[in-house]
Amino acid sequence: MSGHLRRPPEDMACMKLGVKSEAFHREGQTWVCTTGLPSDIIVQVGEMSFHLHKFPLLSKSGLLEQLIEECCSVEEGSPCALQLHGVPGGAKAFELVTKFCYGVKIELTALNVVILRCAAEYLRMTEEYEQGNLIAQTEIFLIEVFGSWRDSIIALETCEEVTPYVEELHIVSRCIDSLATKACSDPKLFTRPMSGGSDIKKPTGTVSWNGIAAESKPQSPGENWWYEDTSFLSLPLYKRLIQAVESKGMSPECIAASLIAYARKYLPLMNRLSSFNDANHANSGTNISDEDQRALLEEIVGLLPNKKGVTSSKFLLRLLRTAMILHASQSCRENLEKRVGEQLDQAVLIDLLIPNMGYSVETLYDIDCIQRILDHFMLVSQAYPSSSPCIIEEGQLMSGTDSLTPITMVASLVDGYLAEVAPDVNLNLPKFQALAAVIPEYARPLDDGIYHAIDVFLKAHPWLTDAERELLCRLMNCNKLSLEASTHAAQNERLPLRVIVQVLFFEQLRLRTSISGWLFVDNLENSQLPSGNLGIPSKNEGSNQEDPAQLERAVGFDYEVRERVLELQKECSVMKKELQKLVKNKRSWSILPIRLRFRKKVDPCCPKEPKASDRMTPASCFSGQQNHVNGEVPHSPAKPKA
Repeated sequence: MSGHLRRPPEDMACMKLGVKSEAFHREGQTWVCTTGLPSDIIVQVGEMSFHLHKFPLLSKSGLLEQLIEECCSVEEGSPCALQLHGVPGGAKAFELVTKFCYGVKIELTALNVVILRCAAEYLRMTEEYEQGNLIAQTEIFLIEVFGSWRDSIIALETCEEVTPYVEELHIVSRCIDSLATKACSDPKLFTRPMSGGSDIKKPTGTVSWNGIAAESKPQSPGENWWYEDTSFLSLPLYKRLIQAVESKGMSPECIAASLIAYARKYLPLMNRLSSFNDANHANSGTNISDEDQRALLEEIVGLLPNKKGVTSSKFLLRLLRTAMILHASQSCRENLEKRVGEQLDQAVLIDLLIPNMGYSVETLYDIDCIQRILDHFMLVSQAYPSSSPCIIEEGQLMSGTDSLTPITMVASLVDGYLAEVAPDVNLNLPKFQALAAVIPEYARPLDDGIYHAIDVFLKAHPWLTDAERELLCRLMNCNKLSLEASTHAAQNERLPLRVIVQVLFFEQLRLRTSISGWLFVDNLENSQLPSGNLGIPSKNEGSNQEDPAQLERAVGFDYEVRERVLELQKECSVMKKELQKLVKNKRSWSILPIRLRFRKKVDPCCPKEPKASDRMTPASCFSGQQNHVNGEVPHSPAKPKA
């Protein structure tokens, strides 16, 4: 991939040499001097012939002096003919050199100074032959060019035409050092405006407000002022510039942003969403070949700063997707996968949906790639734990992600990814299970996400056996389902019967715990009141008037508790009916109420204190949880004999 020269600005720096008017005219592929004297030397440069005179040339060029002497000694009396096919810049450069030798007016600009400097070096036009020769003149003007950001960019773009010579003369390194110094400094200090679409000084216009004209203030440049200009450079030159600004201490954030702008300009796939047709349209909309795009992508990946979080996960994942489409090297893809894995908690679901571009396509999406990224994230998170495992309340999870740990955010991301890929009939159970099992249990405050993914997978794979369904459902913890998810699971015919029983058991356990907690709070508030009854003040306090606010609060709380108890009782009744539909054996149904400890409904108007046998002690709760882990439903404790 080569750079693209832009039209030079009108106020580009210029240096005028010579005083004579034009003394040459072109006839086809021939340049003829019009001084009136017959030419005595013919110089062939490429396909162009120059009919010139010996003296103006040998008086300023050491190489031409040597060649003319050798030619005259061999062919005396005949016109001298020289072949100069190796002159830097070709016929265009030699035309300017010839005019300089004849004293004809020429202009040095940022577009031709590099080529003329190399041509002068090739022709040995030093001060030894004449004061103010072409080498000295071009060096003086190069110093002026390097003082301007815009002219330095233009000069650097022309270096590709004379690559071997500019390296020997250190023109590229000097130009890049000048650009890097300016990129790392304040752009307001420059005497010349920027070029292209990133000019610092915008044209000042008038803004009319209420009939009063006022000049608009020029916008101050930001940190990204140099991205557009450097994007016109070829990849080798751009790479050297990025390495130079990095060595001068530029922040990794600015370097990454410049690399992103450069990649988006020359990699069309970076600018559109993922599609299964991308593999067949990798080269659409651009004249850059797939090989050049692949080389560019691999270089961009190598230049990205290693600091975590500097490059967005979105950009890294798009780079990874593009690398797969262009069949980049294995090391390049592994590098991107590790970078994404280090900051997977910053990714979004849509960017993880990378189409499978392999030769043997099994699934619609590349599950193996996400598996490797997730494994690397877990490896990094275990090596550098941000915080200890903790339990997050449901309300805290719904309020936002500010308080969530990275592992919790990744768990939610993986659950969403599993739900997206689950409808794929080619996705087998081991691969689904392996991806879900990477997330530890403590990372999921609620198991609603993994339950949804399991339900979608079961719906798309109805041929799974009962044993496989049981194995799949072990990925979730029924005790960590929300009320909405538990209600759905209790009515889900795709789930195994054992799982539904566990869901119903934990729902009843929550019901009993909630009722006990509300009754305890009610009794506690009543006991703190002087009269012990609904917040009515005691008559012994010397006041015969009741406090309306306190009475209203107490009555309202009692009404809320009774309403909630009625709702929970209705939910419990619904769960009983669902369980009756699922259990076909009448004998097993007669045992289940005893095991699940269904009791007679409490009168909503007269809540009674639960019996001692109905209370669940901490030991019994712990025993119930242990039985749940073993796949059993805990029995109710035996009543003590009188």
